[in-house]
Amino acid sequence: MQYFQALKLGQKRVESSRTYLNQLTNGKAMPALALSDNNSNIWNPVGEENLYAFVDESAGFVLTDNSGYILALVDNKGFAKTIVQGVTKEQKEFLEKKFHDDDISEYKGKVTLPV
Repeated sequence: MQYFQALKLGQKRVESSRTYLNQLTNGKAMPALALSDNNSNIWNPVGEENLYAFVDESAGFVLTDNSGYILALVDNKGFAKTIVQGVTKEQKEFLEKKFHDDDISEYKGKVTLPV
């Protein structure tokens, strides 16, 4: 796929995921990655599927604050399409229930966040 085609499709998927997450987090979702990294010259948009992942320092990330978790909606390869920073434990529990109700599965692999 050509770069600009992949980017446009990825941006569309990011916006769709962000719109959904904004509904749950009072507009706190930020866009993340539109393209997946495959270490080659082949361009791929992030995947269409939405899975959720909560990231904390135990996952090897250094968070810039101590307010809890980063929530990411990711594709099936763990590429973050949209994120919310500063999620508390109580918010995490509420959001996990909402994801369960909306039939969105948890991603348990390595999450790739924007740098």
